[in-house]
Formats: sequence, structure tokens, C-alpha cells
Amino acid sequence: MKKIVSILIVLAMVLSFAGCGSEPAADGKYTVGICQLVQHEALDAATLGFKDALTEAFGEDVVFIEHNASGDAATCITICNQLVSENVDLMMGNATAALQAAAAASATIPVVGTSITDYATALEIEGWTGKTGSNITGTADLAPLDQQAEMIKELFPDAKKVGILYCSAEPNSVYQSDVISGYLKDMGFETEVFTFADSNDVANVTSAACAASDVIYIPTDNTAASCAETINNVALPAKTPIISGEENACKGFGVATLSISYYDIGFIAGQMAAEILSNGANPGEMEIEFAPETVKKYNAEICSALGIEPPANYVAIG
Repeated sequence: MKKIVSILIVLAMVLSFAGCGSEPAADGKYTVGICQLVQHEALDAATLGFKDALTEAFGEDVVFIEHNASGDAATCITICNQLVSENVDLMMGNATAALQAAAAASATIPVVGTSITDYATALEIEGWTGKTGSNITGTADLAPLDQQAEMIKELFPDAKKVGILYCSAEPNSVYQSDVISGYLKDMGFETEVFTFADSNDVANVTSAACAASDVIYIPTDNTAASCAETINNVALPAKTPIISGEENACKGFGVATLSISYYDIGFIAGQMAAEILSNGANPGEMEIEFAPETVKKYNAEICSALGIEPPANYVAIG
């Protein structure tokens, strides 16, 4: 009897790790499903990096099923459920809503995220250790928030009020707002949060933020990035400078940003996916990875329009 119980325990352990590594299909190819929340330059770069890393690892022996949800979280759910039904070997979730949809769609198929600000927030994990402990791992796109707060102080030492502007539907934007608010208050700034529910009220909320703020901070927010032109059309005439949480959004509406390479974090995510597929690495035991470097960058056109001279150690966005 004890021998039977032991065998059952071993079998259960084996099954519990099924799906953390995958065997290629009968044709020798791995099938990787990609769900990207919305099309904009940063997320596009991350997806490209992810695909390049896997192609570098497997050549023609990796096949991608790629979908874009056009900014709709509900569509992410539909996409990921479809990928599960197609029996993909691994799913990639690009941006928080895509990762959450992939996590909800399967507890066994390996999931690799990228362009995620905070995995603990996205996946509602308490007692964060740097690993998810589940079928999920990936890369984060968060540049250090204390350094971003220091940039605001460095560029606008006479400012009193900082408005924080983001989409209330994006939990990682809420997280960034909460954290950077603490740093800014410690530096003596007054902060006020301005949120829009979706793209329909971006202009009105931006206008209110400009009227109440000396400078605005916009975190890595996919809706804001998709509405960059709308935001700039309000903020620039109001002569309200914006510090952006990421470079590609900064091109549209920002004065400066602490930049990372989204291609790099996508590429690292792809390397992690290759480890899972080829070597059976357990996603839950893989540390969440971050961008290898950050660079202070400025938007020359908007700086010129606002009469701002960035410090010499800032690099112009190309």
C-alpha cells in the first residue's frame, strides 16, 4: 500500500510540473501565442524583441500566432482563450491586461509577460519575492520611480504642484502613481491625481491637470501612450511640461523621460521563453527581469517650444 501511495505522489508531482516545459509538436516546431494589448511603438518593440530572441534560439522551428487586442481588455481574454484552444506551447502577454488574460486562461501553459510594471500588482500576489510561484514569469518595464521623481526636481526646481495623469483602468498606473507620489511629497511637492476612464475623456482631464499643475507626470500607461497627440494638443498650448514614464510616449507629449529599451526587455523575455521551451525551466522559479540600463532623455522639439534647456547629461530622443 505504501508503495502505491509513493507512486501516486511522484505521479502527482510530475503532473504538477507538466506544462512548465514543452516538447515540440510532431512536426518539430514550437507554437508560441502572442497577445499584445494595443499597437504602439513601445509594445511593438517588445514583441519584436521577443520574437527575435525565439527565432535566434529555434530558427524556423518556432511558429508565432500573434494577436493585437486594440486596447480592449475583454478582447485579450478572448484571444488568450483561443490560444489555449489552439494548444500553444507557450503564451506571451504584452502589457498588463494581456498578461492577466493569459494567466486566467491557463494555469498550466507557460506564460511569459513583458511590458509589465509590477507583477505583484498585476497578479495580486502578496508577499512578493521576485518570483510568481506559478506558470508565469517575464520582464518588467519599470524605470526606478525614485530616479524619475529626482528628474522632476532636477528639471523643475521651482515647481510647487505636480499633477499625476493616467488611465484609472490600468492597475500598474495606479501603482506607479502611489509610489512616485510618496517620493515627490518627500521632496516638498504638492501632488494631485487626475484620471481618465478611457480615451474619450483624455482631453478634458488633461486640461484640468494643466490648469492645476506646474508640471505633469504620466507613468507608463498604454492608454495615455495611445492618446499622445491628444494630450500634447492640450498640454503644449497650456505650456505645461510633462515628464513621461517611458520614451515612446515622451516622443508624443513629454519633455523628458528615464528611458529603457522595450526591444531589450522583449528580447530578454524571449530568452526566458526559450529556456522554458527547450530546457524545461519552471516559470514560477524564474526571477522577474528588468531592463539592463536606463538613460535620461529629452524631447528636443517640446523642450524648445517650452524654453527648457536640459542638463548636459541628457540625451536627445532620436
